[in-house]
Amino acid sequence: MIDKRVKSLADAVQGIKDGSTILVGGFGTSGRPNELLAAVLELGTREITIVANNATIGTDIIGDLMRARRIRKVVCSFPRGLYGKTIFDELYASGEVELELVPQGTLAERIRAGAAGIGGFFTKTAAGTELAKGKETRLINGKEYVFEHPINGDVALIKARQGDRWGNLVYHRGARVNNPVMAGAAKLTIAQVNEIVELGVLDPEHIVTPGVYVDRLVEVKV
Repeated sequence: MIDKRVKSLADAVQGIKDGSTILVGGFGTSGRPNELLAAVLELGTREITIVANNATIGTDIIGDLMRARRIRKVVCSFPRGLYGKTIFDELYASGEVELELVPQGTLAERIRAGAAGIGGFFTKTAAGTELAKGKETRLINGKEYVFEHPINGDVALIKARQGDRWGNLVYHRGARVNNPVMAGAAKLTIAQVNEIVELGVLDPEHIVTPGVYVDRLVEVKV
């Protein structure tokens, strides 16, 4: 019998190793698996590379991970908060955290390429800028393109609205940003859901992430 459910957040993150690359779904704090990230903090994992749309607004769980000196590198589109300096600024200035800045669309496509097994792609985004330095470029139809490599993770932490024991997932509106594609781009995918429902409750036409991409599922009432 296929059953991806685990009893607790601690069980869900068990085995995440130091030095792991962790893909974190969501846009800002919407759709972000905060409780799973808190469990990683509790677990004590160190030297983490976080791949996410945003780094930290300063008062969130990724900020807490940074303050605990658990994060070694951030790969993201928006590293800073909207309202001034955060713990990221402090750690980046002191060299304690590395940053790989990736345009938002390019970040999503690099993760999608990782999920699809694509070896890379050319994009016009960032051509002629500092972000293109050291990367392969090519003229295509008279325009400069930059070659970008796929992103894969050791672990993906994602958040959905509902799931069943097979791991099929549905999301709430924009909270699905990056979550579905990250599920396919990691060796181990862990999902937190607001509710675990019985098989057959989820309309197959509404399932965004099939259970084949999910390894562990934990219910978090929020």
